[in-house]
Amino acid sequence: MKSSLKARSAQEFVPIEEIREGIIILKSGGLRMVLMASSTNFALKSTQEQEATIYQYQNFLNSLDFTVQFSIQSRKLNIAPYLETLKEVEKTQTNELLKIQTREYIEFIKNFVETSNIVSKSFFVIVPYEPPIFESPKGAAESLLGFFSSNKETAKKIPDNKFEEYKIQLFQRVDTVAQGLTSAGVRVAPLNTEELTELYFSLFNPGEAEKGRAPEIL
Repeated sequence: MKSSLKARSAQEFVPIEEIREGIIILKSGGLRMVLMASSTNFALKSTQEQEATIYQYQNFLNSLDFTVQFSIQSRKLNIAPYLETLKEVEKTQTNELLKIQTREYIEFIKNFVETSNIVSKSFFVIVPYEPPIFESPKGAAESLLGFFSSNKETAKKIPDNKFEEYKIQLFQRVDTVAQGLTSAGVRVAPLNTEELTELYFSLFNPGEAEKGRAPEIL
């Protein structure tokens, strides 16, 4: 019973109501899509290339009539699956010399990663869409008062027909962002439902993520 209450209280701090069709639906009713972005080594570009990149990126930002969020996630490199694969290779080795070399290689990789503290970086662009909420004077008053209310936020359910309508609006924004970043030399790809679940699991459970644990997708 206590664990159930603890789980419910922890979920109250998570602003996500559900993830559907690669779209994050917040408890507030807002929609989000997350794009993974490629990196670019700006320092290795020539002066002309750097100026062109800055110019294109500036044009991209100036063309937006909505906000976007850029996020960088740094995570300690998890090599546990790789080491397990090497251990299986070691078990199947029939040559004793190769078996010894494989074991020494496993120890070398393990010690190198532990002492070097290697991290991997991922780049994301979060594209938002806020459905219209001012449908009536009463709704407007409630939404304004909500900014100052200390009551717990209740999840707003989006009807299926409205979800399809809002999804189209969100996709149009995603296309605008993708085209703008592509012109600046940055490739992007939207995350699907499974990838979003793993991403937010790692954000809210960094300790478990470092151990290579991820939630099951039902």
